[in-house]
Amino acid sequence: MARPRSQDKRNAILDAAAEAVARLGTGAPTAKIARDAGVAEGTLFTYFSSKDELLNQLYLTLKADLGDAMTAGYPSGKSLIERSRHVWNRYVDWGSAHPLKHKAMSQLGVSERVTEKSRKIGAEAFEEVNQMIRELQAGGVLKDQPPAFAAAILSAMAGTTMDFIAREPGRAKHYTRAGFEAFWKAVTK
Repeated sequence: MARPRSQDKRNAILDAAAEAVARLGTGAPTAKIARDAGVAEGTLFTYFSSKDELLNQLYLTLKADLGDAMTAGYPSGKSLIERSRHVWNRYVDWGSAHPLKHKAMSQLGVSERVTEKSRKIGAEAFEEVNQMIRELQAGGVLKDQPPAFAAAILSAMAGTTMDFIAREPGRAKHYTRAGFEAFWKAVTK
């Protein structure tokens, strides 16, 4: 009889995979991921049938975590600038608090190993954010661009903000505010 799977072991594998992908990219060896998770490599494959399944589950886990962070307390009825600032602040806060997760998600976001199905499921956590981005685009310089382009600009500018916060944590509020102002002016003018 097979032993029941442990959620703690699964989470340890996903955490180790996030760190390995952040540091080594999607080519990170499963042996290293298993070792860092404190499990045998065979155990990793008990939880995930293949490395691609592991990477796709990691992508979905990270997307859900970020989606929860960005949409918690989302001010639905507020102005576009208030909703945008909320999303920006939550994204920068999450990425600054979890730099390896952010880096892993960036790696996975451009990886061919993440399936279209996973990308579609991952996007579902961001429907309110995507609607906000479409509103931002409607009246700005990005109105004729695909929503993914505007989202990529948000991500790149937020990433730069996170990098500066990592260098100078005492100026986190300053960089968060300045980064948002630059983003807002870039997409709404």
